Amino acid sequence: MPRLSLVVPVYNVQGYLAECLESVLEQDYQDFEIVAVDDRSPDGSGALLDEYAARDDRIRVIHLMENVGLGRARNAALESARGDYVLFLDSDDTLAPGALGAIAERLTAAGDPDVLIYDYVRTYWDGEIRPNQRAALLAEAGPGVFSLAERPQLLNLLQIVCNKAYRREFIAREGLTFPPGYYEDALWTFRSLISAERIAVLDRVCLLYRQRREGGNILATVSRKHFDIFDQYRRVFEFLDTRADAEQWRAPLFRKMVDHYLAILERPGRLPRDARAEFFHRAAADYRARMPAGFRKPAGSRGKKYALLERDAYAGLVGAKAVVKLRAKATGYARTTLGRTRRTALSLDYRHQLRLPLDENLAVFSSYGGSGVSCNPAAIDAELARRAPHIRRVWAVRPDAVDQVPEGVDIVRTGSREYWAALARATYLVSNDNFPDAVVRRPGQIHVQTHHGTPLKTMGLDRRQYPAAAGTDFAALLRRCDRWNFSLVSNHFSGAVWQRAYPCSYTSLATGYPRNDVLLNSTSEDVREARRELGLGERVTAFLYMPTRREYRHGSEPRLDLAKLAGRLGPDAVLLVRTHPGERPAEWPAAWRSEDRIVDVSGHPAVERLYLAADCLVTDYSSAMFDYANLDRPIVVHADDWETYSAVRGTYFDVRTEGPGAVAATEEELAEVLCSGAWRGERAARARDRFRRRFCDFDDGRAAERVVRHIFLGEELGDLPPVVPLDERTPAPPPEPSRDASALISTHTSQR
Repeated sequence: MPRLSLVVPVYNVQGYLAECLESVLEQDYQDFEIVAVDDRSPDGSGALLDEYAARDDRIRVIHLMENVGLGRARNAALESARGDYVLFLDSDDTLAPGALGAIAERLTAAGDPDVLIYDYVRTYWDGEIRPNQRAALLAEAGPGVFSLAERPQLLNLLQIVCNKAYRREFIAREGLTFPPGYYEDALWTFRSLISAERIAVLDRVCLLYRQRREGGNILATVSRKHFDIFDQYRRVFEFLDTRADAEQWRAPLFRKMVDHYLAILERPGRLPRDARAEFFHRAAADYRARMPAGFRKPAGSRGKKYALLERDAYAGLVGAKAVVKLRAKATGYARTTLGRTRRTALSLDYRHQLRLPLDENLAVFSSYGGSGVSCNPAAIDAELARRAPHIRRVWAVRPDAVDQVPEGVDIVRTGSREYWAALARATYLVSNDNFPDAVVRRPGQIHVQTHHGTPLKTMGLDRRQYPAAAGTDFAALLRRCDRWNFSLVSNHFSGAVWQRAYPCSYTSLATGYPRNDVLLNSTSEDVREARRELGLGERVTAFLYMPTRREYRHGSEPRLDLAKLAGRLGPDAVLLVRTHPGERPAEWPAAWRSEDRIVDVSGHPAVERLYLAADCLVTDYSSAMFDYANLDRPIVVHADDWETYSAVRGTYFDVRTEGPGAVAATEEELAEVLCSGAWRGERAARARDRFRRRFCDFDDGRAAERVVRHIFLGEELGDLPPVVPLDERTPAPPPEPSRDASALISTHTSQR
C-alpha cells in the first residue's frame, strides 16, 4: 500500500490539470497514489485523466455518472484511497518541488500523527505570489505532536483541507466525510482538528494555492449559493453538541462563524444586491441563537459590526458602508466610472445609444479587425441566414476594405456613427479577435469569441515571459476578454489553452470551428470548382505555402527562394503562396510576381477554398496546419528557424517532433521532401494521423449549426448534434489528377 494517497477532484480544469498532475508525478518522493475523480466534467478533463492513467499506474480515475460537487467527489475518492495518509489537492493547484518528501519525512519523525498541517502560498494569475499571513502559527518549536487544546490558535488558519495530511485510520475512526454544499471545508476542518488527538506541523511551503482570475471558485461569484454557509455552520454546532468538551470550543467557533458571515457580506461580488438583507437577517438569527454566555465582542470597528448583527440592524450596516463609499468618492473623484480616457473614447452618440433598448434581432460581425467577411464569423453568418433570417446581420468593415465585401452584405464602416450605434444596440456581437476597448458589454448583450485558429504559439497571459510580448498591456487585454460570453473551441487542446491564457468568466463551447465545416461537407465537384477558380489544371499538383509572421523580423520577404523551388518542382506543380494577414508580398522580386507557377493568393477572400484546392499544405508554424488536417491531406513543415521562433514567441509543443507530417529544417531539405514524394509517404501519413487525433476533436461539419442553434435560437446543449467520431467522418475528397503527381515531379527532377 502507498504511504500517501492524493485525492484530486476534477471539474472544468483542462487548462490547469496537466500542471497539477505533473507537479505530483515529478516529485522526488514516489511512494504515493493519485485518486482522481472526474466529476462529470463537461470539458476534456476526463479524457486527460485517462491519458495520464494509461501512462502511470499510480493514477486511478473514477468517472462519476453525474456532477455531484467538490465535497461528494472527494468522498468518492476516499472510499477507494489505500494510502496511510490522505492529502487533498485541488486540480488547479500544484505541489511545490520536494513537498511529498518533506511531508513523508515529517510524518515519520512525528510518529504518524492524526493530522499534519503544512504551509502554502497563494499564486495569482498575474504572477504575484503571496505568503500565508499566518505562517508563524506553523513554527515547529515545542512538542512534536499536540492536541488543538494545546495550540488553539491553529483555528485561525485558513479553513481549507488542501494544506493538511490526514491519517486514513483517523478519518475512518471519526467517520469524516464532506457534506453537500459549497463551504464544505469548514465542517471538515473544524471536526478534524478538534477530534485529532495528535497534530503536527511542517513549517515548509508544500502547496501552491492558485487564485484564478475567473472561474476557479463558485464562491467568488455573485450567487445565492453563498447561503450554503448557514447549513455548514449548523452542522459545525451540531457536531459540538455531541462532544463533552464542547464548551471550550463554542466561543472560538462562534467568532469564526461571525467573521465568515461578515466576510461574505463585506466582499463585493458575492451576494446579489436583492439578497443582502435576507443574508444579514439570517446571520443575525444565528448570532443570537449561538452566542455563548459571557462572549466578549472584539474591539474597534469589528466589534461594532458584531453589535449590528446582535441587534439585527441591517440599516446600520448599510449606513456605515455608505459613509465609507462617500469618503472614497471624495478622495478619488477623478476616477469616475468610465474614467477620463474612456469618456474621450466614447462619443456622445454612443453613450446615448447605450441608454436605448437592445435590438433583439440585430447581430454585428467582425473578422480580423474589420478586414472583410471571412473566417468563423462568416460561417456563422451564413448559417444564421439559413436558420434565423429574422435576425439582421451587419458586418463591421474598415473603410479601406469595403471594396472587398461581397455584394449584398450589410456593412457599417468601423469608427463611424453607424458603427458605434450598431455596437450599442445589437444583442449579438460576433468576432474572431476583439472589438475596441471602448465597447461596453451591456446587460443582455451576447459577445461570441470565435477565435481564428488552434494555437501553436503562446497566447494571452502565456506570452508574458517571451520577448515578443514586450509592451503588451495584459490588463487591457483581459478587460477585452471579460466581455466574452462564449468562447468557441475546436479541440480539447485549445480549450485548455484558452482557459489558462484568458482567465475570464466566459462559457467554452465545444462546437468545433464553423469555418471548417466546408472541409467536411464539400463534394468532389466543390473541389474541382475551387481549383478551376485558381486556374489549376487536372495534371497540376498544388502546394499551398502559408508561412506565419516573425515578430523578430522586419519586412515580408519570403524565407524561401520561391522561383528556385518552383523550378525544382517542374511544370506540373504550382506554388499557391498566402502570406500572413499582417504582411503582404510587396517586397517580392518582380520575377516571382511574373512567374506563372507562383500564384499570390494572399488576397483570396476564403482560405477554406484554397484548402480544398490544394494537394498539400506547406507551412512553418501557422495555425493553418490544424484546420487543413481536417482534410486528411499531406502537410509539410518547414522549420528552419525553430530555435529562434520558439524562444522569441513561445510555443506549446515542438512541431518538429509532434507535427502533422514531413519536417524540413532547410530549404534544400524542403525541396527534397517535395520532389521525392516523401510529403505523401507512409511516415508522413502516420504523423498526420497522430496529429488529427490530437487536434481534430470537434470539427465534424456541424459547428456552425451548433453555434446558431444554441446561442441564437436558445436550444440546450444536450439537444444539439453530438460530435461525429473522427473515424466516422468523411472529409472533402482530394483533388483527382489524371496521373500520379509525385511521379511527375520525380521525373522532372531526374531530367534536370
